[in-house]
Amino acid sequence: MSMTDPVADMLTRIRNAGRAGHRRVDIPVSNFKTEIARLLQENHYIQDYKVIDDGLHGRLRITLRYHDESPVIREVRRVSKPGLRRYVKVREIPRVKNGLGMAILSTPRGLMSDRDARRARVGGEVVAVVW
Repeated sequence: MSMTDPVADMLTRIRNAGRAGHRRVDIPVSNFKTEIARLLQENHYIQDYKVIDDGLHGRLRITLRYHDESPVIREVRRVSKPGLRRYVKVREIPRVKNGLGMAILSTPRGLMSDRDARRARVGGEVVAVVW
């Protein structure tokens, strides 16, 4: 099985783990995915993340956050796909659930939340949306 979109795989694993009520989920590690995890933690969507050296490629272990027994991440969706990239200018950055959700953008200054990207006045590729 070849993996064409590792980020979509990561988001699907997080979504599935939350729906199944798991406390944590392991994902093959990459710098990009680690940055996504950092953003999710900074914005209180996940409890914690750490990179585990398994002697092979390594794993990214994400500890999910729950509120009243239901996962904080209700939905996480890939926006820009390998077959169709979605780029936005700073004025076009989407507001997710009227500001209650978060868009993850890949900008020239690294991965940012929609809020940080607006503040820094940079556009970029809309990687995913979370709420």
